[in-house]
Amino acid sequence: MLGIPWDEHSSYRRGCAGAPARIREVMAAGASNLCAENGIDLESRLDFFDAGDLSLAAGDEALAQIERSVMALAAKGVYPLCLGGDHAVTYPVVKALSAVYPRLTILHFDAHPDLYDEYEGDRYSHACPFARIMEAGLVERLVQVGIRTLNPHQRAQAERFGVEIITMQDWQTGKRPAGLARCYLSLDLDVLDPAFAPGVSHHEPGGMTVREVLGIIQGLPGKLIGADIVEYNPDRDPTGVTGAVAVKYGKEIASVLLSKPLG
Repeated sequence: MLGIPWDEHSSYRRGCAGAPARIREVMAAGASNLCAENGIDLESRLDFFDAGDLSLAAGDEALAQIERSVMALAAKGVYPLCLGGDHAVTYPVVKALSAVYPRLTILHFDAHPDLYDEYEGDRYSHACPFARIMEAGLVERLVQVGIRTLNPHQRAQAERFGVEIITMQDWQTGKRPAGLARCYLSLDLDVLDPAFAPGVSHHEPGGMTVREVLGIIQGLPGKLIGADIVEYNPDRDPTGVTGAVAVKYGKEIASVLLSKPLG
């Protein structure tokens, strides 16, 4: 588990840099244990460890720092569970992992496709990471689930890069991701309906339930080689419910990372 407390490229409002510390606080609070639903108890596993938070420089040097840090873990055979931070962190994380694990698929949960070529003049905005990933050819396949803000520019970008999108409308009619093998999982908490996760910067009504996302994560047929949980904003989470959701996903994702041999 690696904290990436960075939100310099957030639009609208900041606050996601505080997420790793809050997630650890909830984990340690004692309200729940660290046992996942498949029976894996993270507290007793020597192969699950907290690598702490990155200490990041101001400005875009942080991108290179994130990439180097994840590369160092991957080179040791460690599968990183990254706690953002906003979605801008995904680009350097995937850049590092793609050098170790070629032919990756990204399974991306989000209300937003984050495919802008640039957003408000920023090519590294949290609205752009998947444009950077796809144009660099870092992965073989990008599957996005829960999308409900697809505008004409991002639709054109999706067609350009061959992105497979399951919108919330498609989800309601029964479409599900298929053919997933070696995956990186990127989970933006605003994929959930704000009723389940109000502690995000961008509320998008009409989203998924906590259990729907869990069902996909727990049913992944292939090997997960890394993941991120991003866009949790503790400043918008006064009751702590979104922090609890983030911890729940962290436990379940970690259990999947630990449970399947790399094929």
